[in-house]
Amino acid sequence: MTFDRRIFNFAAGPATVPEEVLKQAADELLNWQGLGASVMEVSHRGKEFMALYEEVLQDLRTLMHIPDSYAILLLQGGGLGQNAAIPMNLMSLGKNGPKADFLVTGIWSEKSFKEAEKYGVAHLVASSAEEKFNTIPPRSTWQLSDDAAYVHYCANETIGGVEFPNVPNVGSVPLVADISSNILSREIDVTKCGVWYGGAQKNIGPSGVTIVIVRKDLLGYSMKITPSIWDWEKQSTNQSMLNTPPTFAIYMAGLGFKWLIKQGGVKVIEKRNQEKADLLYQFLDQSSLYENRVTKAYRSRMNVTFFLKDESLNAGFLAQSNAAGLVALRGHKAAGGMRASIYNAMPLEGVRALIEFMRDFERRA
Repeated sequence: MTFDRRIFNFAAGPATVPEEVLKQAADELLNWQGLGASVMEVSHRGKEFMALYEEVLQDLRTLMHIPDSYAILLLQGGGLGQNAAIPMNLMSLGKNGPKADFLVTGIWSEKSFKEAEKYGVAHLVASSAEEKFNTIPPRSTWQLSDDAAYVHYCANETIGGVEFPNVPNVGSVPLVADISSNILSREIDVTKCGVWYGGAQKNIGPSGVTIVIVRKDLLGYSMKITPSIWDWEKQSTNQSMLNTPPTFAIYMAGLGFKWLIKQGGVKVIEKRNQEKADLLYQFLDQSSLYENRVTKAYRSRMNVTFFLKDESLNAGFLAQSNAAGLVALRGHKAAGGMRASIYNAMPLEGVRALIEFMRDFERRA
């Protein structure tokens, strides 16, 4: 299927990028900063790229209000790579040997939990697996350890559409948060976590760069087996450039940060995201054909999952929505159903177009 216009792309990641950002990248593709070359072709240690790199870091600090007591690393390997890097860098802080606590509220936090088992004791604090990952276990049921190096959770489960409404309180133990799918979508207090991490391919730009924000006092505790490329202290000392960094992805992330600043920053985009999510959930809640199965208090503002009560209509729904330019609505294979990812770059018009299509499809079903 081909289109002669921009579609509304509801993909979970790589996801839609602001058109303004894409146009600027296209304009600069062959001749960046008058160098007669693309940003992809210049040295990552040249003064021009290093100036860009420092500006990218500063813009992210400004957007998230990141204090100087935190290091920002721009790495590769995605969230899955950090699932290994995190225990290798932090688990040795366990009081009685390598150990960490895990809240499992979806497939991604489950992956983090299972990966950590390779490096020490991964203790399950609570899980919503029996509820098909449609909720977050009540805080009163959590079984936190008294000797864990850190507590890990996924702030927003991309597949199941579950999001923590607030940063959980786990006491004095460092908290580690996977924010791959809701980074920069809402205001957060960075100081409430020891580590924040996430890929750029949902709310920032294309895939290729992984952001790790780590409190500096947590650097320097890596296991001896930790590869240099995953050693946070070494990467921090070397400006995330132990190897050649993903220069184009960093450049695009920088354009994404500039775009977000131009919109008014995270506070403004949070209101916009809430408006989009509210519209879509309100429609789903009054529908006789569609349903969202996530506990209302934990519904994601980024990944809205829904099911057609008559699943024999799924194929027709997807074919017709694709033809209408509303693409990538098929849910993850592990969860089924449908999913509309409405990250920062998804305009309100896209959500309205989706609702109108869904309303019309329901009338004809």
